[in-house]
This record gives sequence, C-alpha cells and structure tokens, in this order.
Amino acid sequence: MSTGKEQLEVDDLVESDEDDVAEPVVVEVAKTNLSKRRTIDNLLEERRLQKQLADYDFDL
Repeated sequence: MSTGKEQLEVDDLVESDEDDVAEPVVVEVAKTNLSKRRTIDNLLEERRLQKQLADYDFDL
C-alpha cells in the first residue's frame, strides 16, 4: 500500500493535458470543412436542378 509520501511524476500528467487540448481544434476544423463542403454541394445541386428545369420542354 502507498504511504502517501511517494513522489508522483507530474510531467506525464501535463503532457496528456496538452494532447487533449490539441485534439478538439482538429475536430473544429473538420466540422468547418464539412460544413463548407455541404454548402458547396448544395449550391452545385441547386444549379444542376435549375439547369434541368430550364432545359425541360414544357410544350408536351
């Protein structure tokens, strides 16, 4: 059992905290990129549908 007076290694705990901080930043960038990609996809889809509508022959 531990006597409570043992020296703890603080360096390992500090390094793990720094790793946790860097990870959410990557997630935020991924979310931003995904949202930009969805916006672009939606605009392209809208443009494609408008072109199809313009090309459609209404005089059947």
